[in-house]
Amino acid sequence: MASLENGDTAPRAKKGFAKLGATVARLWRQAGFWLGALFQPTIDLSLRTSPGLRTRIIESPGRSLPRPELDTLVDQLRVVAAKTLPQESLTYGIFSGEPERLSRAIVTLICEEGTGRPIAFNALSVMDVTLDGRPVEVTHLGLVMVDPDVRGQGLSWVLYGLTALVLFARDGLRPKWISNVTQVPSVVGMVSDTFSDVYPSPLPGARQSFAHLQLARGILARHRAVFGVGEEAGFDEARSVITNAYTGGSDALKKTFESAPKHRNTIYNEFCARELDYARGDDVLQLGRIDLAGARRYVMSEVPHGSLPALLAASAMLALQRLVL
Repeated sequence: MASLENGDTAPRAKKGFAKLGATVARLWRQAGFWLGALFQPTIDLSLRTSPGLRTRIIESPGRSLPRPELDTLVDQLRVVAAKTLPQESLTYGIFSGEPERLSRAIVTLICEEGTGRPIAFNALSVMDVTLDGRPVEVTHLGLVMVDPDVRGQGLSWVLYGLTALVLFARDGLRPKWISNVTQVPSVVGMVSDTFSDVYPSPLPGARQSFAHLQLARGILARHRAVFGVGEEAGFDEARSVITNAYTGGSDALKKTFESAPKHRNTIYNEFCARELDYARGDDVLQLGRIDLAGARRYVMSEVPHGSLPALLAASAMLALQRLVL
């Protein structure tokens, strides 16, 4: 019996060490991702966010990438756009391929690990706006597109929050203003649930501060091209609703209320149905902040708990919160 037990122990020990080694290697790669985010002057990071999928985050590709690499990136974005809107073409922002436009963008691109096929992306933009007489940066959550063949695979946590979290960590956990322009109830709800001090939102306590109003005015005055809104579009300041919004290059994105993806919480669906005229083509302009509380909400509620990046980010946020508070 003793010899049999000893014979079984050795293979088990080898398997245990192999698993430990694989875990350490994965943790090392994840640590490298976050250290890169913290110390790179311009972010260009790659991370395995789901089995078989790799996510790349590129900051200011119009400045940081050589022209051939920039053209390849734009082609990848257009591949996803063509699958998303096969009968339409987008003409604004990142699809122009102009380095100047892309120099203010932060692109999050998800590709299949085995084939390299692009399946989804988000293009954030950084906008310079004046608040209380001082310049501030607002990170616009930007255009999100997902290949219809892979929808429903839990990519939202990467496309809507991961890059904002990386920027927040890289900038020393200082609160950052974010903006979002949409008519999609599921996105309105995600922004309201994830970020802090969001307006407009149907959540109790949501209110428009003078800071919200100043930033909204500055964005509409100088940055309509970022989200494809033409000069003829109106703006209802009290409700923070852009009226007749789909005339500046984003026409192909206009939806009916019936076709717009809904949120699991019906208050967001009811809010959009009540506040937006879908026939006219209205959008809400949401403004909020990513701060320590918002970052913790994001990693605890939006990110799949089985994801190593989620666990590492959650641990880091909780530890940093203890240090800061």
